[in-house]
Amino acid sequence: MQKNNKTAKPASPGAALLLGALGVVYGDIGTSPLYTLKASLSVYGGQVDHQDVIGVLSILFWLLILVVSIKYVLFMLRADNKGEGGILALMELAIRGAGGRHRLWLIVMGIFGACLFYGDSIITPAISVLSALEGIGVVSHALDKWVVPLSVIVIIGLFWIQSRGTGAMGKLFGPVMLLWFFSLALFGIWNIIRYPGVLQALNPLFALAYVIQDPLHSFLLLGYVVLALTGAEALYADMGHFGRPAIKRVWFWLVLPALLLCYFGQGAAVLMDPAVLDNPFYLSLPSFALWPMLVLATLATVIASQAVISGAFSVTRQAVQLGFWPHMEISHTSDKEKGQIYLHTVNRLLLMAVLFLVLVFQSSEHLAHAYGFAVTGTMLMTSILAFRVLPRRFRGIRHILVFLMVLVFLLIDILLFSANALKIAEGGWIPLVVGLLLFTMMMTWYKGRAYLSAMQMKNQQALEPFLELLMQDQITRVPGTAVFMSAHEGRVPSALLHNLKHNKVLQRQLVFLTVKGRDEPYVTENKRYVFENIANNAWQLVLFYGFKEDPNVPEVLGRIAIEHPEIDLSEMQTSYFVSRQSIVLSRKGALHTQWLKSLFTLMSKNAMRSTRYYKIPPNRVIEMGMQIEL
Repeated sequence: MQKNNKTAKPASPGAALLLGALGVVYGDIGTSPLYTLKASLSVYGGQVDHQDVIGVLSILFWLLILVVSIKYVLFMLRADNKGEGGILALMELAIRGAGGRHRLWLIVMGIFGACLFYGDSIITPAISVLSALEGIGVVSHALDKWVVPLSVIVIIGLFWIQSRGTGAMGKLFGPVMLLWFFSLALFGIWNIIRYPGVLQALNPLFALAYVIQDPLHSFLLLGYVVLALTGAEALYADMGHFGRPAIKRVWFWLVLPALLLCYFGQGAAVLMDPAVLDNPFYLSLPSFALWPMLVLATLATVIASQAVISGAFSVTRQAVQLGFWPHMEISHTSDKEKGQIYLHTVNRLLLMAVLFLVLVFQSSEHLAHAYGFAVTGTMLMTSILAFRVLPRRFRGIRHILVFLMVLVFLLIDILLFSANALKIAEGGWIPLVVGLLLFTMMMTWYKGRAYLSAMQMKNQQALEPFLELLMQDQITRVPGTAVFMSAHEGRVPSALLHNLKHNKVLQRQLVFLTVKGRDEPYVTENKRYVFENIANNAWQLVLFYGFKEDPNVPEVLGRIAIEHPEIDLSEMQTSYFVSRQSIVLSRKGALHTQWLKSLFTLMSKNAMRSTRYYKIPPNRVIEMGMQIEL
């Protein structure tokens, strides 16, 4: 029989999947026209000529092509971690095979990029909602005073609904965004027809000539034009939900054309009437469309905000699973979609931060100074990690070509980041402070846990020889099954030693449980656990979970009970023994400064208990206290 060696082509994404990708992935970048051109042309001080407008549009156009279309859609979507994207998934790919300082620096860049994403998560809702509601000032300046109060109401409502899930509202995301992009394209065409000369900006030679004529001004301009790229990371981060084909098709078929038509239409309106500079988005619309677009823009910005809030939840869960953040309570808001999660603490902190920005800056123009730094910082870290990952996926001449392309992306991102670094004093310090604070906390937790784990590993005995000696002793055995949880397989858990020391009894059946995280998003069920007999009535169980999964120990034990009926894992007969660690500060240890040790101790005290995180019934848990020096 003849073998078919041809690789089957992936099925084409259906309309529902394409509509879902449109609603979730493109909300952030899709609402950029509300403020990008206004912020970019503001650097001219209210006096712009034909060459300035065409120059800005040309630079904006080619950045969308080079950074979003080529870098992210055509290249970064290929750097997937078993179908998942995002900077933490990319970091896990980059550190494979790396060691020593090289590995540490890759981790530092990945974590710092993820921390800057939180800066994006607090600025996006603030600037998006403000820019949408500023349209009421176009109707009448008497309504300007209502922009901030209405923004506060919309934002509070947005964060309030998070705990209730976005499943029902999510069904409206796609249709609303479809109407939004259709409207952007329609009114863009209307303005371009009235002033077709704006299409000169499509010529790359015009952008090049504009940069050569005034390189310093063009460099400063990058700090504002980059606002058109906000949301590019979402293309990569949301790949696991919709797949590369759906994201790619929606971008090239609808989103990119609609955005370009909208930007060029705004440019045409400015060239026809300089007064449009006050608000190029709303003032470029025909009068009859003002109120409908105001409502539609508000809905679109809520959707854009929802995407980054959900992204912050997802990044936090990944950080917990990868060991960079303490255990947190994660609520699932949908029985069908495992990606829909809610983190109360993260939601509350984001709400307070967003309201602070709205009340302090009070306009999208002021917030534009702060926005670009977080976006370009994350994009730069992504390019650095991609420099290690992408070329390895190709061979021969393609390897060299991809290497050169990633080098070009890296140079572009360095330029964009440098231009936005100049705006740190004007607001860029906000995402920088947020990023540095979270980075310090994440690396402190990672390093502190690694030190404690190494110390425990050093002091623990090998499990099997210990059990052989234990079985020879005349220790009192009682009915039931004891599950001893330990961070290290094959080692004697501290909880076992403390139980023997204080209670002087041992259950008849013993299970030694270790939960491990994998550097992949999901673990298939046939590789979920390894279960082996290591002594008479004693078993070693190792569970594996990906960085986008939530561990559930009782669920797996239920499966084992069915497959191994000789073990009594019924709820009334099973007790879980865990060590409750109390940290004692010392002058030595991994964290060399006292304030870092105090920070780690504070994080440990406020961390969710591991038994609750692993969904173990609290009435079956026996905690054994122990002290560890840090």
